[in-house]
Amino acid sequence: MAIKAPGTDPATAILGGGRHPLESFFSPRSVALIGATETPGSVGRTVFWNLISNPFGGTVFPVNPKRDSVLGIKAYPNVAAVPGEVELAVITTPAPGVPAIVRECVDAGIKNAIVISAGFKETGPEGAALEQKLLDEARRGRMRIIGPNCLGLMSPISGLNATFGHGMALPGNVGFISQSGALCTAVLDWSVTEKVGFSAFISIGSMSDVGWGDLIDYLGNDPKTRAILIYMESIGDARYFLSAAREVALTKPIIVIKPGRSEEAAKAAASHTGSLTGSDEVLHAAFRRSGVLRVNNISDLFYMAEVLAKQPRPRGPRMTIITNAGGPAVLATDALATNNAELAKLAPETVAALNEILPSAWSHGNPVDILGDAKADRYAKTLEIVSKDPNTDAFLVILTPQAMTDSTATAEVMKSYAKLNGKPVLASWMGGNDVANGVSILNSAGIPTFPYPDTAARQFVYMYRYTYNLRGLYETPQSEEVQADESDRRVRAEAILQKALDEGREILTEFESKELLSAYGIPVVKTVIAADAESAAATAKELGYPVVLKLYSETITHKSDVGGVKLNLQDEAAVRRAFENI
Repeated sequence: MAIKAPGTDPATAILGGGRHPLESFFSPRSVALIGATETPGSVGRTVFWNLISNPFGGTVFPVNPKRDSVLGIKAYPNVAAVPGEVELAVITTPAPGVPAIVRECVDAGIKNAIVISAGFKETGPEGAALEQKLLDEARRGRMRIIGPNCLGLMSPISGLNATFGHGMALPGNVGFISQSGALCTAVLDWSVTEKVGFSAFISIGSMSDVGWGDLIDYLGNDPKTRAILIYMESIGDARYFLSAAREVALTKPIIVIKPGRSEEAAKAAASHTGSLTGSDEVLHAAFRRSGVLRVNNISDLFYMAEVLAKQPRPRGPRMTIITNAGGPAVLATDALATNNAELAKLAPETVAALNEILPSAWSHGNPVDILGDAKADRYAKTLEIVSKDPNTDAFLVILTPQAMTDSTATAEVMKSYAKLNGKPVLASWMGGNDVANGVSILNSAGIPTFPYPDTAARQFVYMYRYTYNLRGLYETPQSEEVQADESDRRVRAEAILQKALDEGREILTEFESKELLSAYGIPVVKTVIAADAESAAATAKELGYPVVLKLYSETITHKSDVGGVKLNLQDEAAVRRAFENI
């Protein structure tokens, strides 16, 4: 018999086909900018210019009650006067008037809005009350809100730039979500220099409505997005975040950097967005149990997006390092050891094979120091051998530009080892301009490169943590008490079975069967053996009526066939009669 939870209906719980509810944020057919202006340096002018100078295939309607046109484009006094349907409203007006504007948008049938304006809950109780009014108006028409107090949103693939940032992000396959608009602008400048592209670039501000869970769900279903990167100051709706993350993390990496570990950082985050950061220990555990990878540095967000896109996840924490210099390998080893990873212990057959092809002065262990005069063929032969080592989960190849080193030729021979049977390969080509050609060759072949070996080792640690977190999605967590009791349960179960075997029995009694199930944590009906009518009556009183009385026998299995089962006994007298009858 199926039991349905109250308040749920399969007919309404599953959405049908068509556009995702958030789709018009990213590829709207029309946008109304409320607060459009020609004032130089203003948010309203910057957003308007970004909208009209980056074609997204839709129409832009400037809304300004004091102007007939903005930058030569006809303006409208309010959204009600805008001809045709508006899919997305972008609001840049001062905070006090925003709730009334949202009301007008709802009345005009607009379903989504980005509120860039600041001056809400981040300013204190009055601002929080104003934000609640905004939200109440939006909910009246089921309008979804991104913001307030945000930079806005870019969809580089569709061409939409509804932000007051300078420039447009490059198109790519990374979805980036941030609670900090200023951080967005810094990342944007960096990404253009580093040629990093995005499928979506979102500043969500104080998250009055649309939050992490909504956007993870959207980007998780977006075929153009391969990884989701998050700068988080507060978690918001934790239940929705964790639910969405657990589902999406199985197919796309979700990588989070969250400040607020210290009390000072938590206070700074609260003053910025008006949100509490929550317990860092609890959040860290929640990330781990939902498949989310947490990193500590902004650069690691993008390193990991690249690494996970190019290389398989390691199966374990053991790395083998191949190097032509000892010092850099020591740095990488320290990075492994201080982050709960380890150097692989090379199998004897691996060491024997390396002895055949390396100079006698090689390190004879891991890190595999192939010496400073190593040329491309020595790197290739070494990697060929260690790639088959059964104790190794990943490889880091380090090259320093010594006099005999040809970094370009070594990168060329490395290309054929970009995929090694589920074992990731990372590289650290040290030396700047001297190794630039080799770095380009490796990156094009799908081998991520890093300027420093300890950085590369740290990325491997993150990769393994991601593997570990995903395994956790398939596991049922146990409390420390349950884990401690595991050995005791096994002892109890073995004792029950051994007793029956010692007595020459092949069948457990009902009581023993329930004890065995209980030993493995399977709930059973409480059952007690009573030797006489007196103890049966006392036990029934303790358990509470009604009770069932059954024959206790080591030989009779079908008790009802011999009158050995009495049901629905309501009082002491009934229990005594049943006992005498049995």
